[in-house]
Amino acid sequence: MQPLSAFPETDRRAVRGVFLDIDETLTTDGKLTAAAYGALERLHDSGKLCVPITGRPAGWCDHIARMWPVDAVVGENGAFYFRYDQAQNKLIKRFSLAPEARAANRSKLAEIGRRILAEVPGVAIASDQPYRESDLAIDFCEDVPMVSAEAVDRVVGIFEAEGATAKVSSVHVNGWLGTYDKLAMTRIMLAECFGIDLDAEKRRFVFVGDSPNDAPMFAYFPHGVGVANVRDFAARMEALPAYISAGPSGAGFTEIVDFLLGAP
Repeated sequence: MQPLSAFPETDRRAVRGVFLDIDETLTTDGKLTAAAYGALERLHDSGKLCVPITGRPAGWCDHIARMWPVDAVVGENGAFYFRYDQAQNKLIKRFSLAPEARAANRSKLAEIGRRILAEVPGVAIASDQPYRESDLAIDFCEDVPMVSAEAVDRVVGIFEAEGATAKVSSVHVNGWLGTYDKLAMTRIMLAECFGIDLDAEKRRFVFVGDSPNDAPMFAYFPHGVGVANVRDFAARMEALPAYISAGPSGAGFTEIVDFLLGAP
């Protein structure tokens, strides 16, 4: 991971948009600071596409798409994108799976959740679970005392043994049934909403993140940037970002925005 100063100036000038994680990338200790939100607004107002790519639930993403200075949001680790169409005064919702499949998966995930709670002491169903459409979030440190790395690994193992995909964020283990992921839905969102072929244009986009569930995005994007606290998870990640900020969490995100907007 190189410092931001190693980011080539010609590439920085060509950046068309920024994708960003939310928890401990935009937020700091679970809070959205005025400085980080202001950086998000400046980024959006600069004319660059600005899209959070998060594991957070549909209920949160409804609010984010409507109220935040963003162009769209990908939620529940790629289960959907939401975009608010200002011209139509309408929230556009695009899910990876049909309603019937999501309902069947929720029933199966509830069974998996009961097994996890019985076998892994200390974890809990995430407090934002009632607002989810497609996945199951297991809290290991947000509203419960932090459990061990071994306990987190046991949660992942149970999900996978039950045929689910599992990804570790900075606060949750998210599990889901289906083949979708953050990158696949990001491709769909860009093509359907903005007519952009991501595979052809990926060097013109920056992804900013901090945790293991961001590793596939870091592996894909040549200009992946981690906020400094990504180092806390480095040993658990299959791919690391090309660049890293000096500051952690929201301060790091603000630093990255200042850097990207610094080119004349």
